[in-house]
Amino acid sequence: MTGKNVIFWLILVLALPCFLFGSKTSADIYTDQIVAVDAQRAALQKQLADIESQIAQYNKDLTKIGAQKNTLANKIKQLKIKQAQLALQIQQMTLRLEDVQIQLLQNQADALLNKNKISVLKDQLAVIIKQMWKLDRYSSLDILISSENISSFYDRLRSFEVVGEGLGQLLQSLKIAERNLQNTQEQLAAKQEEEQNYVQIVSLQKSQLSLNLQDQNTLLAQTKGKEANYQAMLKQSKAAAAEIRNRIYSLIEVSQQITFGQAVAIATWAGGQTGVRPAMLLAILTQESNLGKNVGTCNRQGDPPSKSYKVVMKPDRDIQPFLQITSELGRNPDITPVSCPMKSKSGAQIGWGGAMGPAQFIPSTWLGYRNKITAITDKAADPWDIRDAFLAASLKLAADGGTSKAGEWAAAMKYFSGSTNVAYRFYGDNVVATAAKYQADIDQINQ
Repeated sequence: MTGKNVIFWLILVLALPCFLFGSKTSADIYTDQIVAVDAQRAALQKQLADIESQIAQYNKDLTKIGAQKNTLANKIKQLKIKQAQLALQIQQMTLRLEDVQIQLLQNQADALLNKNKISVLKDQLAVIIKQMWKLDRYSSLDILISSENISSFYDRLRSFEVVGEGLGQLLQSLKIAERNLQNTQEQLAAKQEEEQNYVQIVSLQKSQLSLNLQDQNTLLAQTKGKEANYQAMLKQSKAAAAEIRNRIYSLIEVSQQITFGQAVAIATWAGGQTGVRPAMLLAILTQESNLGKNVGTCNRQGDPPSKSYKVVMKPDRDIQPFLQITSELGRNPDITPVSCPMKSKSGAQIGWGGAMGPAQFIPSTWLGYRNKITAITDKAADPWDIRDAFLAASLKLAADGGTSKAGEWAAAMKYFSGSTNVAYRFYGDNVVATAAKYQADIDQINQ
């Protein structure tokens, strides 16, 4: 090898870090564009702070009205404040969703940048390793003979050492880039899950707002706006108990409908196995079955390939468990309904679907509970069976501390996202509020 070749490879090794980390790549330009939205994020945070302050004031107003006399005027006022609060909460979640979408872009830019670095490093390492292999074929004697003098001989030996050291540095840079890529991919996955949760919460809030407006209109229709009619309605306890007991409790995509009284009986049985109160269990199942109105609308007979379990489920987490569950139950996996993923405004898929039955367990989670269910029922656990679904939800709530009123909120939060992240507190708050309504209904039919 000539002295010029050695100098070329030496310069290449020393300059490569500058090339990799100092030059402008498409990912760098993309990152620069994301940095430009920092001001937008700051504005979002300010808007969120203002909204949270208004929501807190509405909570105080609701507490104050709740302590006042139960009159039609107060009830209507309470419903209207709740509507205003829900509208703000929808705005709050929408802003948080925008914020997390910006962070997703940042994570994607970081991932792209690291992928580019890794690609360049690997290409250059391949070339340098090949050249190093050629250098290894020369002995010190060969270098001495080909050198013009002793000084040149030592310069060339040192050059080879520097090339070797540079190669080590490149290998270290490659390890760092790969580690950074793994970190950004993990952050990206976490943000995608956060995005999915926000979309679900917004959907739940919109549903709750619609129900609130419906309650107000029903109340006005029943009372015709007159206080006397409202007070008379409150006194109809016996008729109310019969109505509550016979109310149809509809579980989406379950083959049978049951009355509220039957649902209470099943919840009481399931809660008796775990210590979870029936009202809490009913609240969770109601929330899950109505969340986004998205239960069992994928993988049905006649659905397009885009709704197949092979597309909507997380491949490395849920497909094999789903096939195992359906095989053991004798179900056809190609036409067994599961939940669809959430969609963005543009129609893009957010997160994954694949949740099964009334309790909305994903296949991989169901596998962790099926043996416990079988031990109680003495039959194969079926996520589409109402009793098994109630029992599975009850077991999970109990495992997360939902056997006491004090622990119900946290258990509900963990049921939703696996944590008690207060960003999703609407879910837990709504479950607790729904449980209180169910408890009142249960107390009424048990009088």
